[in-house]
Amino acid sequence: MALRFIHTADWHLGQQFHGFDRDAEHGRFLEWLLGQLVERRPDALIVSGDIFDSISPPSTAQRRFYQFLAQARATCPSLQVVLTAGNHDSASRLEAPSDLLAGLGIHVVGTIPRRPDGTVDPARLLIPLRTTTGTIEAIAIAVPFLRPSDVPGVEGARDPYLDGIREFHRRLVAEAVGLRDARFPGAALVALGHCHLTGAEESRESERCLVIGGSEALGVDSYPKELAYVALGHLHKPQSLDGGRIRYSGSPIPLSFSERRYTHRVLEVAIADSRLQAVTDLPVPRTISLHRIPESGALPLSGILPLLAQLPAASTTPTADQPFLEVHILDDGPDPTRRRQVDDALRDKAARLTRIQLVRPEPTPGSGPSQPTAHIGSIADLQSLDPIQLMASAHRERHGTDPAGDLERALRELIANEALEPHRA
Repeated sequence: MALRFIHTADWHLGQQFHGFDRDAEHGRFLEWLLGQLVERRPDALIVSGDIFDSISPPSTAQRRFYQFLAQARATCPSLQVVLTAGNHDSASRLEAPSDLLAGLGIHVVGTIPRRPDGTVDPARLLIPLRTTTGTIEAIAIAVPFLRPSDVPGVEGARDPYLDGIREFHRRLVAEAVGLRDARFPGAALVALGHCHLTGAEESRESERCLVIGGSEALGVDSYPKELAYVALGHLHKPQSLDGGRIRYSGSPIPLSFSERRYTHRVLEVAIADSRLQAVTDLPVPRTISLHRIPESGALPLSGILPLLAQLPAASTTPTADQPFLEVHILDDGPDPTRRRQVDDALRDKAARLTRIQLVRPEPTPGSGPSQPTAHIGSIADLQSLDPIQLMASAHRERHGTDPAGDLERALRELIANEALEPHRA
């Protein structure tokens, strides 16, 4: 009999998007996911890390999470849930209620359990998955995000972290094979992971580096061929590797403007006869749009303002449902009124401005600064710099031109006023 489960990851509950709360979007996603569970009746739900956006998520995000688990169990009593921690999660906080949740068929793995002698205790990482008839058709190998301290040492390793992860998976899969052969013959092996695989496409704007100061991308050979399916989290774009055996479900909502064109989804996976049978994409409805003006490249402010004027009126859309907006303006020189003009153009418009991105124009031949840029080589050099020269150097580096005379006069006035302050005090 086939076993079916939903694979999802990277919820990032509690995310603040340029200062805007996304609780309503996450609520709609979880409501939709609950509907999929009720309609499709999978045997299990697998969530591969980054359930929360930070190690200290707001209470609203935690409430969303536990309300969803309670509703899922109430509406689908036979549903098994396997959750692991990602690099954004607090591993210990996530698994703190694990003993309580285990009684409800919800298995949470945040940290790597160890025996008194320090070796890994695989018992809590190997979770049998059963069908509605009660037969065990798969064993989930629930591996959370692995930190360097979690992986074993490998003698002669070229990269202790990456080689240690390969060895960790090898040992754990061997334990799972032994459990299968002894108690559940014919069960498929399904692994969870939260990592970056070589060859997979990432979203730098919203995916935090896993290991600071070192290589972090694993090869597909980190997951032994005995694994019928590998359910990954961390990368937000849905994608598959190794012939579809290894997959990222991706995030359910766009977490940065670089993800606005993704088709966000969860995956329904069918396992039968110890093998992967089918994977079905279940697209997540987009409830809030992300707009970039212009759609690509950048325009001078004079070209941006008419586009902002074409946006729909705010009266047609509740604030919580208004799209997020990012504006890319061609930086054609200093303009202290730039932000005010954009704000004025967006007044009473159905858009939530997240940021204004200034884009420097490409330099043209012969357009370099008229004077060389000053270089600071020591503290003595810094102390000897004339503030006017420093400002002029920064202006030439930033804009490719000498500063206007009124800008220089304004700086001189500020310096003069600053010099008088001690005497006024």
